[in-house]
Amino acid sequence: MHQRNRSLLILILGLLSAIGPFSIDMYLPGFPTIASELHTSVDYVAYSLSSFFIGICAGQLICGPLLDRYGRKRPLYAGLVIYIIASLGCAMSNSVEQLIGFRFLQALGGCVGMVAPGAIVRDLFPVNENAKIFSLLILILGVSPIIAPTVGSFLIAAYGWHAVFVLLAIITAIILMAVIFLLPESKQPDPSMSLRPQKILNGFLFVLKQPQFFTYAFSGAIAAAGLFAYLAGSPFVFMKIFMVSEKQYGWIFGLIAAGLITCSQLNNVLLRRYSSSQIIRIVLLVQTIIGLLLFIGSILGWLNLYSTIFLIFLFLSCQGFSFPNSSALSLAPFTKEAGSASALMGAMQMGFGALASALVGLVNNGTTLPMTGVMAGCALLGLIILALGRKRIEYASRIEDVEEQAFEQIEMY
Repeated sequence: MHQRNRSLLILILGLLSAIGPFSIDMYLPGFPTIASELHTSVDYVAYSLSSFFIGICAGQLICGPLLDRYGRKRPLYAGLVIYIIASLGCAMSNSVEQLIGFRFLQALGGCVGMVAPGAIVRDLFPVNENAKIFSLLILILGVSPIIAPTVGSFLIAAYGWHAVFVLLAIITAIILMAVIFLLPESKQPDPSMSLRPQKILNGFLFVLKQPQFFTYAFSGAIAAAGLFAYLAGSPFVFMKIFMVSEKQYGWIFGLIAAGLITCSQLNNVLLRRYSSSQIIRIVLLVQTIIGLLLFIGSILGWLNLYSTIFLIFLFLSCQGFSFPNSSALSLAPFTKEAGSASALMGAMQMGFGALASALVGLVNNGTTLPMTGVMAGCALLGLIILALGRKRIEYASRIEDVEEQAFEQIEMY
């Protein structure tokens, strides 16, 4: 692939992947304003975030098989159009219930932009390059947490929170034009791929039965749920407990996101010397230790605004290493089922993310403990699943070696 075409392709895939984060991050500074204008509480507005996560989780399970059946581009067209319409619906919402509903519909459309890039990377690039490509996507993806909250806070201050969703619709319309005219079709429609519910379910079960997918998709998704706990809890923690302004929150959010972006690029350097499995094992251990320090420090009252930002910065920086490597390792065993595998992986990430964000809201007690406790718990559980799963992978590998040796001996006779 020509370097210019390769760069353009990665840029478009990165922009598609960024639709979800932009949809999450841009309106976060507006939670207090939305709550005030819609005559509700910040906690209730946070349910619009949970409904978005649930919509993405459900939508990915639908669009994954569609990407395998109809190719990559046609489902993208349909999903992005739905997203644009739903974004305008969010902008015109005059109750929190309407906002929650349109956010769910927005997620159903936008989720295809999160599934398709993983499948296209698997289509067009060698397996041993996938982790590097995912790291480059994170470089583009990571711009959104820096830009989105800051842009969102200025938009809200100047034009009100409705303007955020109008801008999201405009940005996605531009991305849709790029997909139509510049993105190549990486997989032709496959009529043999059935869309019957039983066939789709069997396809997902086949993917789940692969030990490598099960281990790295589950451990990566649960560890990443700590990020969603942060997204749900940080507006309350920083703007209500530590009393920072909307603009200051945007800068804090961007600073923390910068750690994730930087580490995603350091990941490419480490991949020259270490394997993805080696990196993710160490990173999840480090993330768990940092998460426990954050939680214990919150319990004992040791943390102020700056130490809280510092530990969250370190915690989320670990995602820059874990996400590209867990994604690459999860998708590596698949070719024909890459769309379904990418969808299932994404659905797990958003499903656990929705649970984590909802849990932060449900146990909110006016302190930092709900957010920091869920973040630490996610990292610890991800590490445990990785440790148990690696044993399962090693066992499955030994069984395959024994079967191959037996088959070779039979052939000799």
